[in-house]
Amino acid sequence: MSVDPIGNIQAKRLVILGAGYVGSTVAREALARGHIVTALTRNEEMARALETLGAKSVVADLANDGWHEAIPLANWVVNCVSSGGRGSVGYQHSYVDGMRSVQRWLARIGKVDTLVYTSSTSVYPQADGVVTEASSTVPATAKSGLLLKAEEMVLGLGEAGLARATTVLRLSGIYGPGRHHLLDHLRISREPIAGLGEHRLNLIHRDDIVAAIFAALARSPEPDRGRTREIFNVTDDVAARKSDVVKWLAETIGVPFPGFSGQPVPGRRADPLDRVVSNDKIKRGLGWRPLFPDFKAGYRQILGA
Repeated sequence: MSVDPIGNIQAKRLVILGAGYVGSTVAREALARGHIVTALTRNEEMARALETLGAKSVVADLANDGWHEAIPLANWVVNCVSSGGRGSVGYQHSYVDGMRSVQRWLARIGKVDTLVYTSSTSVYPQADGVVTEASSTVPATAKSGLLLKAEEMVLGLGEAGLARATTVLRLSGIYGPGRHHLLDHLRISREPIAGLGEHRLNLIHRDDIVAAIFAALARSPEPDRGRTREIFNVTDDVAARKSDVVKWLAETIGVPFPGFSGQPVPGRRADPLDRVVSNDKIKRGLGWRPLFPDFKAGYRQILGA
């Protein structure tokens, strides 16, 4: 096998837990690199699509143990399961109960080289300023507390002898092909956009998340190097004002700028966070750089511009 862009010279057995928007893209990229992929998903249509590409698919709920026997071996594990909605109940089920199931599975199959877990920058309660991995994560909400509990479980896998390396990737606001609600709003409506325009958006393109996951997998330690555990923020280089994003999108696709309603986005906090999430650590630690360093680069790719 030829050497791939991150230096792999041997196929790995990669297990993806949660083959949704991000996980399915990880699966496709891993298959293209020659790895052996098993993907767990709740979506039967997604399972069939990945089977067509050459992956083994398991349709199951991560929090239940019924999938354990279907996935007996792994070098690398990526847990990028989503909450599936349902508020705090969904967070508890998918993230905390899901990780408990992963712990039991690893206790059965034995130690893996690396486990990567995708969390969220919503664990940071700060409303302004610059946020780094060293910033406080005192839970501001029940949901953020559950995310932190799942992270703690992930990072404890090494001490439990279940993983040689564990990495938590805290993702900022995800967008990319097929996931671009601001663009969708401008295309179908002239109504003002919910919320305020002056707060900054911390964004990350789907493909840059996938690149960060592979960068984290590539740091798998040799068996005699002990355990490693790390947390990285994954976000692009520019936290732009929401109004700047919407104005640029409106101008680019040739529609009027609709303005903002001033009313909270349904289901979101009334005082949106206006902060900058730093990506300095992942650049230093993993050599990762975003292919789409700002929203303009990312949306140009989406628009085919």
